[in-house]
Amino acid sequence: MEKLDLRKQYKYLYSPSAKKVEVVDVPPLQFAMIDGIIPAGEGPGESSDFSQALNALYGISYTLKFMFKKRATDPIDYPVMALEALWTTASGEFVFGRREAWLYTAMIMQPAIITPEVFAQGLAKARQRKAEPGFDRLRLEQFHEGPSIQVMHIGPYANEPETLARMDAYAAEHGLQFHGRHHEIYMGDPRRAAPERLKTILRHPIVRP
Repeated sequence: MEKLDLRKQYKYLYSPSAKKVEVVDVPPLQFAMIDGIIPAGEGPGESSDFSQALNALYGISYTLKFMFKKRATDPIDYPVMALEALWTTASGEFVFGRREAWLYTAMIMQPAIITPEVFAQGLAKARQRKAEPGFDRLRLEQFHEGPSIQVMHIGPYANEPETLARMDAYAAEHGLQFHGRHHEIYMGDPRRAAPERLKTILRHPIVRP
């Protein structure tokens, strides 16, 4: 059985240092994506909209994985990648902890073998198994983030502002400006890991003015 491992292929994107902020150039990658809104005053863990998005993303991702792993001819196995999310607000400014509605794009990277036709087949299979309301919002799309800075945040999500401040300081020191949306990659599972052990990659695209 052929094996694909996007985690190893893109290790420089998914295993950053927690000690220092790094510059990376993120190539075009394809994702299963879903857009949504978390109302003001709610967190992602309290949002039914975000919960539906996650159920749909994991549902399609595992369906696609097992379609290839269990096929009779030339089976292929690969791990389902980490959950990621792009965050912003209606004003275009994302400030952690500010009580306003958050706009998100939740996503999970998919290997190149997942074509639009295969994605549609997988979505049909996933719907047969369970009627998740988020399935109607799913899409397969390429995302090219380009030059970015990133760092691994270790600890509770509530402590992210401390790490974000380090990213701000790095950008200011090196004459960089943020653009686009704040990006988080959830390497830890809050349902299983203690808050102090959670690992979250914080990334933000940059430009030089």
